[in-house]
Amino acid sequence: MPTVSVERSALFAHLGRTYTDEEFDELCFEFGVELDEITSEKEEATKSATVKLSKEQLASLSEEVIYKIDVPANRYDLLCIEGISRSLRVFLGYIDAPNFTILPASDEASSTMTVIQSSTSTVRPFVVCAILRDVTFDEARYQSFIELQDQLHRNLCRQRTLVAIGTHDLDSVKGPFTYDARAPSDIKFVPLTHTDEGREFDGASLMECYETDAACKHLKPYVPIIKNSPLYPVVLDSEETVMSLPPIINGSKSRITLDTKNVFIECTATDLTKANIVLDTVVAMFSEYAANPFSVEPVTVNYVNESQEVVNSYVSPQMFTRKETATVKFVNSLIGINVEAEKMVELCSKIQLGPAQLLPGTTEDEGPILEVTVPPTRSDILHAVDIAEDIGIAFGYNNIERKVPQTCTVGGEQPLNQLSDLLREEIARAGYIEVLTHGLCSINDNFTALGKPITAAVSLSNPANIEYQVVRTTLLPGLLKTLQHNKSSSFTGGFKLFEISDVVLPDDKYVMTETIVGAKNARRACATYSGPTSGFEVIHGLVDRIMTLCEVAPEADYVASSGNAYKKVHCKEGWYYNIRELKDGDVRTYFPGRAAEVLLTSPSTGGKQVVIGTFGILHPDVLGNFDINYPTSALELELDYMF
Repeated sequence: MPTVSVERSALFAHLGRTYTDEEFDELCFEFGVELDEITSEKEEATKSATVKLSKEQLASLSEEVIYKIDVPANRYDLLCIEGISRSLRVFLGYIDAPNFTILPASDEASSTMTVIQSSTSTVRPFVVCAILRDVTFDEARYQSFIELQDQLHRNLCRQRTLVAIGTHDLDSVKGPFTYDARAPSDIKFVPLTHTDEGREFDGASLMECYETDAACKHLKPYVPIIKNSPLYPVVLDSEETVMSLPPIINGSKSRITLDTKNVFIECTATDLTKANIVLDTVVAMFSEYAANPFSVEPVTVNYVNESQEVVNSYVSPQMFTRKETATVKFVNSLIGINVEAEKMVELCSKIQLGPAQLLPGTTEDEGPILEVTVPPTRSDILHAVDIAEDIGIAFGYNNIERKVPQTCTVGGEQPLNQLSDLLREEIARAGYIEVLTHGLCSINDNFTALGKPITAAVSLSNPANIEYQVVRTTLLPGLLKTLQHNKSSSFTGGFKLFEISDVVLPDDKYVMTETIVGAKNARRACATYSGPTSGFEVIHGLVDRIMTLCEVAPEADYVASSGNAYKKVHCKEGWYYNIRELKDGDVRTYFPGRAAEVLLTSPSTGGKQVVIGTFGILHPDVLGNFDINYPTSALELELDYMF
């Protein structure tokens, strides 16, 4: 969760009243944020283990009380003192939520941004802009303006990789503006960091400076974003003055000062949606300082091709309001309250989701539908659940009546999980080491390396690398790769591994909550024995042990083939298993003539024999594919049939 630091006195001035620390802590809880810490600049420096200051330096630090407030990660409108105080005042009923106005452009030249699409598309393809007119800055407002940009860069902008914000004194530059991408050597300007000395850099030398200059270490993390690109993005005015080199630094000429009146905001991005959210947030927070509060002038963004023809165009900022709905019945049920529909409409005004209205439901059972108005600052409202959450905040967590549940149930493990846990303990007692392998694997490991034909599997549309192409349909590759990476272990007495976990199988008929999922999980038990000998008899013994533990009796012909080895134990009525040789060519994973399949007959199978697994000596080709040097036997059983 982002933490926003605000001075207590400044916050209370914005709120129009004072609170004790305890009262403000309670207010934060009611509003859905958390007062994480009460500190001061001097106290922070004293506690710091990394920064050591002299007595004179400590004495110069402020003792002004600072509130550190944790806000939800998706509430970008709470990342500055303006947003927090405004939201709290609306919540307390002191003011109504503001209405934002997009004014006609007062200067056509300054309200146009031309994007050279052929060059910018290779580095940062999008840009959105806005103009704030007649803004009044003071020291506190200016600092808050900078801090909001820093907070957005750290959070929504993902350290400027998705979006970079540039703010400029509109009166110091001349429109129309251009967004282009040029060779580093062709970009020459005085950056904001070197305003005092007036030193000019080109793009390449500036990157070198920011990587090595200790005074600019705060910009070093952003250098790799564009350093190796053949073209650097650049925003220019009509006189070719460099206004910014996104996502690194602004130019000195267009820097904002306390005397700035007209602010030009540009956000370059790799994600247009997030760029619009960032721009709307900055405009919504600081348009309140304009001569006409909560107003903004738009900028038309034109994308041109190499022939200077406009191929795409839009106007920003959007500052859209939209409608979202949730049934009153759903909201009450989710929160655990019983609020009248009309009262719920009133609560929406406390959380900036007004004006709200009631619509008739499509059915009598559904009841009335609550329609709310989502302002441009609330990009976090995506679903009826989000509306319910905010209404719960407006209603008050402390006002929710604590009730004893009407049903009385006793929790317990799912039968399949309980069986899996019991088998894990017993197989471990048999000397096997449990492993937990990755659920994703390559197509080669899952099929080809095991000698199997490539069949349907749940695949990733954009895998991170070749090792994570599909969701595994067998546990065997994971165990074989574990053997591959443990060659230094002793195999003299045999190396035993096992895993009980899920595989995912395509299934067009599998239904979950009335929806055809297209795939289903299947619980499997898989084990391997690797050593000087194949260990076929060891794996065969594990099969019998697992079936005995599951109280499944061997069929008579299987007992007869075992001589006097079988000792009768308690088994479930109607549950039997048998072992049948796996015919040559059926599965090329195993050595011919040294593999078998496990057959189960039970009430759950309708009294029919069902193949629930296979075991045998692995084929030398399979061992070679996984670079395993010792003979190995393997077993894989389906556990879904075993209870």
